[in-house]
Amino acid sequence: MLLDGDRWRAKFREFQSEAWRLETLPQYLVPQESEELEAFRSGKRIDPHSYSSAYTEDLKRLQSEGKHKGRVHVLAQPLSEYLRFEFSRYYAPHALAGEEIRILDVTDRENPLSEVRDFWLFDRSTVVLMNYEEDGTQVNRELHDGDPTPFIEYQRIAVAESVPFLEYVKG
Repeated sequence: MLLDGDRWRAKFREFQSEAWRLETLPQYLVPQESEELEAFRSGKRIDPHSYSSAYTEDLKRLQSEGKHKGRVHVLAQPLSEYLRFEFSRYYAPHALAGEEIRILDVTDRENPLSEVRDFWLFDRSTVVLMNYEEDGTQVNRELHDGDPTPFIEYQRIAVAESVPFLEYVKG
């Protein structure tokens, strides 16, 4: 089953303890980000320590309810322009607001998840496959109707092999 609109948003409203994502692409072409990406290209930056948005406020609310969001992004150096943008505009303020963002840098090592594509895992029981074109254009979101066990293992590997985002960017 494909998920969009309200059925997709419901996954984030209804999870009980954890919403977790694996990201594997060097760029995501998201129309809603085009203005922010252009501002980044022209040198505009945000202060992640004082930045607030509906997303950062939601992260804080989730934490207060004992829930959390997390993700691991698998990447290789040099960082794409999009990843530099994503680090600055999203990852930094979101990590400071409580999202557990981790980086699995496979520049000088074998990628333990090379055959795995992007997905969301909700409460370690519901998997949503994120389908993209090679250039990062989203095709659709597909509810996985099989066993979530392999995805739980992918999550375990990703977390074990990665480092926290804020540690990664400190170098």
